[in-house]
Parts: sequence; C-alpha cells; structure tokens
Amino acid sequence: MIFRSLFKVAGVLTLALAVVGPVKAQQVTGVLGSPSATTTVSNEQLPAPDPKFGGVIKDDALQSKAWWAPRVVPPKGAPNVLLIITDDAGFGVPSTFGGVIPTPTMDRIASEGLRYNRVFSTALCSPTRAALITGRNHHSVGFGVISEQSTGFPGYNSIIGKDKATIGRMLVDNGYSTAWFGKDHNVPAFAASQVGPFDQWPTGMGFEYFYGFVGGDANQWEPNLFRNTTQIYPFLGKPPGTWNLITAMADEAIDYMTRIHQTDPSKPIFIKYAPGATHAPHHPTKEWVDKISAMKLFDGGYEKLRETIFANQKKLGLVPKDAKLTPWPSEMLKPWDQLSADEKKLFIRQVEVFAAYAAYSDNEIGRVIQAFQDLGKLDNTLVIYINGDNGTSAEGGPMGTPNEVAFFNGVGDLPAEVQLKWYDVWGTEQTYNHMSAGWSWAFDTPFDWFKQNASRLGGINQNMVVSWPARIKDKGALREQFVHVIDVVPTILEAAGIKAPVMVDGIKQAPIEGTSFAYTFDPANAKAASRHKTQYFEMFGQWALYDDGWLLSTKVNRAPWQAFGAANPDPLNNQVFQLYNLGKDFNQTEDIAAQNPQKVKQMRAQFLAEAKKHQVLPLDASVAGRIVAPRPNITAGRNEFVYTRPMTGLPQGDSPFLLNSSYTITADIDVPQGGAEGMILTSGGRFGGYGFYLHKGKPVFLWNLVDLKRIKWEGPEALTPGRHTLEFDFKYDGLGIGTLAFNNMSGVGRPGTGVLKVDGKAVQTITMEKTLPMILQWDESFDIGSDTLTGVNDADYKPPFALTAKLNKLTIKVDRPQLSPADIQKLEAAMKGKD
Repeated sequence: MIFRSLFKVAGVLTLALAVVGPVKAQQVTGVLGSPSATTTVSNEQLPAPDPKFGGVIKDDALQSKAWWAPRVVPPKGAPNVLLIITDDAGFGVPSTFGGVIPTPTMDRIASEGLRYNRVFSTALCSPTRAALITGRNHHSVGFGVISEQSTGFPGYNSIIGKDKATIGRMLVDNGYSTAWFGKDHNVPAFAASQVGPFDQWPTGMGFEYFYGFVGGDANQWEPNLFRNTTQIYPFLGKPPGTWNLITAMADEAIDYMTRIHQTDPSKPIFIKYAPGATHAPHHPTKEWVDKISAMKLFDGGYEKLRETIFANQKKLGLVPKDAKLTPWPSEMLKPWDQLSADEKKLFIRQVEVFAAYAAYSDNEIGRVIQAFQDLGKLDNTLVIYINGDNGTSAEGGPMGTPNEVAFFNGVGDLPAEVQLKWYDVWGTEQTYNHMSAGWSWAFDTPFDWFKQNASRLGGINQNMVVSWPARIKDKGALREQFVHVIDVVPTILEAAGIKAPVMVDGIKQAPIEGTSFAYTFDPANAKAASRHKTQYFEMFGQWALYDDGWLLSTKVNRAPWQAFGAANPDPLNNQVFQLYNLGKDFNQTEDIAAQNPQKVKQMRAQFLAEAKKHQVLPLDASVAGRIVAPRPNITAGRNEFVYTRPMTGLPQGDSPFLLNSSYTITADIDVPQGGAEGMILTSGGRFGGYGFYLHKGKPVFLWNLVDLKRIKWEGPEALTPGRHTLEFDFKYDGLGIGTLAFNNMSGVGRPGTGVLKVDGKAVQTITMEKTLPMILQWDESFDIGSDTLTGVNDADYKPPFALTAKLNKLTIKVDRPQLSPADIQKLEAAMKGKD
C-alpha cells in the first residue's frame, strides 16, 4: 500500500513516498495541484500511476477547487545525455587512440573528459546496439546475430522482449525528451514494412522522435530514410553528391534539440546518435575525400600503417611500452610489397575514401556537440562517444569491392583491373564500396582480426571517450577498467539518479545485466579494480569468456569473408582453445592454454553456464545460410501475391522472395494511344535486384547481378495500344534453401531459365548460369508502378520511371523447391560424412 504525505519546506512542497521497504524520497516542486507543479517518480512501475485527485469537487465549480497532477520530471540535476556510437570502426581508427585519421571531435571530448581503452562490443552491429540500449546481453534480448539473420530461437529471433525496456523508455517516462538519429538495425527485418507492427521501431520503444534508417546500412546519398515510421525522400531533386545523410542527420539533431530547448529549456534531452559511418558503403563527400587524399596517409601500405598506429598508441600510453604486435597474416592478406601497381593504386583509393568517411562523420558529430554548447547545455551534458559497434569490417575481402551486396552473395576477389573501372567514382552514388581487409587488420591495431570475430580483441575491444563537465574533473585521463556496452544503460541511470523500473506496462522487467561505470568518473577510482568481472562473447559459433583479466578464446577458424561453406557442426566443443592473461598480455599475443589446462577446463564450463543463462544456446556457426532462413514475415506460407494498384516502399524482409525458386510474374496492363513506358515491378536497385518494365514501349525483364552483369529479356517491338498480358516465367534448376538445414549450400544460387511472354507468346528465352543465392540490395524496396531510390539499370531509365500504362492486375506465383526423400537421404549422408 502506498501512503502520500506532504511537507512544506521554504515554500516548496516535497513529496515523500512510503512503500514496503526503505523510504524513497520524491522531489516535488511548486504547489501540488497547480499547473506548474512537478514531481519525480519512484520507477516501481512505468508509466507511473496517476495520482489521486487532490482538489475539491462540489455541485458547482465556484465552490470547487481545481487540481492538476504534477508534471513528471527527472531528479534535480539529471544531465542531458548524448550517446554516440559509430559503426564498424576498430581501436586504431581515430586519432584519439593513435590512429592517423583526424577525429578532432573525439579528441575534444577526450581532453574535456576521460578516455577508455577496455570497452567491449559483441563483434557485430545489431547485437551490440541491442545490448547498448537495453543494458542486457545481446542473446538475452534476442539479438545473437543481426536482424537479417534471425532464427526461431529466443536468443536469435531479433525481438526485444517486453520485459526488457530500453533506456529510451526508462528516460521518457521519467520526464526526458528522447530521440534517435541514424542507424537503427534493431527492427526485425520482418517488421519493417508499413504493415508494422511498430512496437519494435524506435518510436515504439521509448524514443519520441526517430530520423534514420532501420536496416544494417544505407546508401548515404539516397538512403531508405524514415521520419518516425514514415519514409521520406529529402534528397530528391538535389544534384548528385550534394545531399548526404551524415550531414542531414546532424542538421536534424541540431534542429530537434533547439526546438526542445526553446519550447522547454528545463527539460533534459536524451539523444542516441548513430551515424552509418564507417559501415560500408563508405560514402563521404568529395570535399573530405580531397582533404584526406592530400594528406598522403596511406602510401606506405597497410603494414606500415599498423606500425605507425602502434607506435602512436605507445606514445599516448594506451598500450604497454613492452607490448608486441602479432605477426602479419601473410597467408591470408598479401603483404604490401607483393601487390601489383594496380592493386596498390586501388587499395589506396579504397582506404582514403574510408578515412574520409570517418573524418567527415566525426566533424558532423562535432557540430551536434557544439550545438549543445551554443544552447548553454554542454556543462550538464553526459557525452558518451563510442568508437565502433565492433571491430573494423573485413567483409570486402582481401581485394575490397565496389559493391558490398556482391560479398553477401558470395562474389568476392574481383581483380584490381576490374575494380579500377570504378576508381574515379569510388565512394559516390555509383558504388556500394568496401575496402581491402588488409586495411581493416591495420585499423584494429593493437589487436588482430576483425568484426564478426568474437574471440579476438580486434573484433570486440573498442574504445570510448566520456565527458560531463559538471561532474568529471579528471580531464584527459585514461581509464583501463573493463567496460561492456551493457554497462552504458546502468551508467546513464546512475548519472540521472533514476532506478531501473520494476514494472513497465504491467510487465515485470528482467534484471539489468550491465554494471555502471560511473565510479570511474572520480579521480579516486582512476586505478580501481573493474567492477564488471565476467563477460561472455559469442558470434557465429566463435566464442570467448572474460573472467577478471583472463580470456578464454576459441581459435579463429573462418575469415569474415569465408561465409559460404559448411558450418562447424559442434561449435561448443569442436574448437581449438586459447588462453590469455590480459593483465600481462594487453593485446592477446601469448597463448598460455597449454600451461594451464585446468584453467581452460574451468572457463569452458563457466562459458557454458553463461550461455545457458543468457539464451546463447543452441550455438550456430552458420553465416550466409542464416540470411535465407525462414522467418515469420507477412509473406510466410504464401505462394501467390496479387496487386491491383501501384505501391512503393515494401522492404525486402516483407516482400515476395524469388531467389532459389521458380516463379511466374504476370502483368495485365492497358497501353494508351501513343504507347507506354515505365516500371511495372522492381525489387532491389543499382547494386542488385530485378525489374519488369516497359522501355521505349517494349516489355523488358532484367536481372541485375550485383552490378557486375545484367541479363535482359526484351520483346522485339513496342506494345500496341490496348490491353496486353505480359509474363515472365522462370524455372529454377536447384534444390533450394532446404539444403541449408543439412549444412549444405548446394541448393542455392543454381542456374535457371527465364521465358518472357507477350499475350501468351514466348518472345525471348535465356538461361542464367548463376542466380543470386542470398539477398537483393537490402536498403532498396519492392515497388510497383514506379521505382524508388536507385534503378536496376541506369542505361535504360532513371527513377521514378512511373508506369504510363494502366495496371489492371499484377500476379506473382512462387514455386519453391521441395526436397524429395531421396534428396534428404543424400544430404544426410553428406552431412554425416562431413562430421
């Protein structure tokens, strides 16, 4: 039972809330019942229950006394919070931590606050971000992998449970204004359409305002962009290369905070700020590419870059003076002096664009921080700037690529002479570019390996700077305590003086699993022992366990670009185990497992206990196979789709999936006098997809094979005025995605034959020797009647390419292959043979 009592102190009312257990004092300002009164809430439940009416009600208003419920506010002194997290950036990227790429904004926050060199991620995008906003481990909140690879197990379904409220929800119900700018990647891929549901979108999870993209990455020149839950196109009509999301989201954040401040200067703001940089595609403006190119930072190659960064880190005191680098992986990444002239030229272009993207992003972050200062708010603003949600990405492979969509379809190692065709447009709207993995290895210095590698520090050891001028006085100091992204939520709550809620919307909340690092803000705790003692790591069957300075790791058995082979069938046990003492071996160079077999045994058992506790089981080492795993999207179980009017913007995760299947697409149209042109149906875009359209009056079906090859079926003549039936019939020659259940990828990406028909007559037949096995361009949508964002064939048309014929009916029928008993028997035998 709750009892309320009022006490008047110096004309200000203070409300004490007595509950079972210790008394928790609430802060009330003004006279309760007046329009200006405010109160904090206990957080026993959110939203806080409405208080009992405290006025007087008689028969008439003149004899009655009005009473207003107090407005909910955070505790006195609660800071604004700016939570920044960049993308795919390893320890050695920013100048703040020894890198050669200028990041003056991060340098500024470091000089005004603290640097942290033991900040840990999960090794992958969505999982880190889910952990960051909930304060729970990534498997605990359903994000064992990225949302596009979700599977039907609690730790992997990409659904953040109702019992795990986000920091946005906790703060908004305590009187904060909350907003999210940039990358989300925590909306399930099967809930990203306008059908919803929207409870897993930022606006459904406690963020009052969202401006960004919901997928893993986006074309920064023409992004799949949303304001709240509505798709917007602010770049339309702008000359190419003049509008970029990195700047646009900074503009939007500055506008937002200014509006909030001008409307209510007393209301604290929480902003999650998550630029797409430096995830591929690397899309900086030409101005920044020219700046970086002029600096000639990378002409010595990636091994020289690694040595330079390492020396800088020692000078800055970030790594021990006696630390050594692990050997360069020559068997995997060709040494610089063995590259051809073309390869060197290409690789330098790749990395200069990457570096420009990082510097550009840091500059725009600086504008947002400066806006806090201009508003007079920076002194009481907690800025947490995390460099990278995982290590630097190697998903471009050893050669890099002009099109990351190609990597996700198993197309890698494009020769330099082929890639040089894009040299002059690298980083523009003409590319979805990624750099050579050699640079990625260097940018993870002093560690090794990359994003995806949960057992190596190059994949999980990030860095961070934190400032809060009103609170942190130990300016420029280094902190070396163990911090994980799950520690951010409890730190923000402690800084704001807010408890984690017990109940949210009537649902009992799971415990916060992180540990506040606010204790490190005090100079007296500069060398204090880490309070976060134990932490597991797992990604794609590679795993590790940290325990008070010890690190048990599984030896890396797969480079990130090697995603298409058979997966380790027993990732819990079928491993080579390595052991490190990070207190003596900062960057994981000396494996001491052989000398400590009992420690290895103990920590293996400890990992299994953590895995059971946090929904890590069942372990799954598959990578590419999970991209096409069945999910409960709105197309699940359907094999026929009918459309009778134009529509655009249906995301890939909620649209008919044609890959690795036979299908028939039939369009019933009326061609007006004078002929017609335009898009009937398209899915994907410039970097991978298909289109069914009228070009100069002729019917065309086209497959864009990741911008490397286009296969085109075309009618011999323009359609005459009147009604016509157009049909594209494709017969797939393969077993389909069913083979993946047997750890076998032989069923995907197989050949097939397409026939284009006009009014029942076949006009062209072409056999495709290879088909896309995995995915279309993910940030482009399924569109009917026009084409949004980029087109699948620039040579034929430019979007929106609206259909000028009348669409009466569009039908898609999908015939997915089914495994026969004989097929299953063969696949089972093959799987046993691999075991």
